[in-house]
Amino acid sequence: MTQDQGDIPASAPTRLTTSGVYDLLRAQILDNIISPGTRVNIDAVSRKFGVSPTPVREALRRLQGDNLLVTTSNRGYSTTPLLDLRGLRELFEFRLLVEPWAARTAAVNRLGNPAPHLSTELQTFMKQAEGKDDIRQQLVTHDSRFHAHILAASGNDVVHYAYKQTHCHLHIFRLYPADMDGRFTIEEHRRVWKAIHDCNPAQAENAMHDHLKQAFQRFAKAFDAPKADRVELSAYLSPQLVIDDAQHPAASADRVSGE
Repeated sequence: MTQDQGDIPASAPTRLTTSGVYDLLRAQILDNIISPGTRVNIDAVSRKFGVSPTPVREALRRLQGDNLLVTTSNRGYSTTPLLDLRGLRELFEFRLLVEPWAARTAAVNRLGNPAPHLSTELQTFMKQAEGKDDIRQQLVTHDSRFHAHILAASGNDVVHYAYKQTHCHLHIFRLYPADMDGRFTIEEHRRVWKAIHDCNPAQAENAMHDHLKQAFQRFAKAFDAPKADRVELSAYLSPQLVIDDAQHPAASADRVSGE
């Protein structure tokens, strides 16, 4: 059932810009403070945040572009539902088609190698997360930027645009992953960064493939369903990954089991 927008917390300072309204609402949606299916009324948000309707209206349009809000006839804006298990699986199957290839491509490109950007991103996240109990906002921003650097380095604008349109990070992090402190994500990102830094395409592809499979298993645990964290992913394996699996069957078994 759709909830009422009166549940939106009044936690904003005065004189917010459009970006400020957007950031506050986005954070509250990602944290499920504004629950899925909640109606978001422009006038109500304006009163709570102490701003005119104009920046609220513009912020809501941006959130709709992020697929965090939807509009329905005669009802205005509402927050989108969470991904279900099938939606999560399909999203990660798409990522497995695109991102291992992008990591391999980035590692081949010595002139445009994104390793310095990836290193900076890792260091920035570690500093931001230091001493914090809840780092999910920092983690979603870091994860989005880390993967975006690799996609951008591929040089394929069509692929990069298609990936951005999924807004995958904004949706999967609403599921409250088991990796709340980011330890596993950071360790996997380090392996991807190292392979790209070393200009090792095969290792970069393998590291990204493993990272996505492991991430899917972590997020799948959010679903209260039998063996939800052991749902099989269907994804194309490049010839190099197939060769590597044949040579190292133990690594292949780990990828299938998610362990």
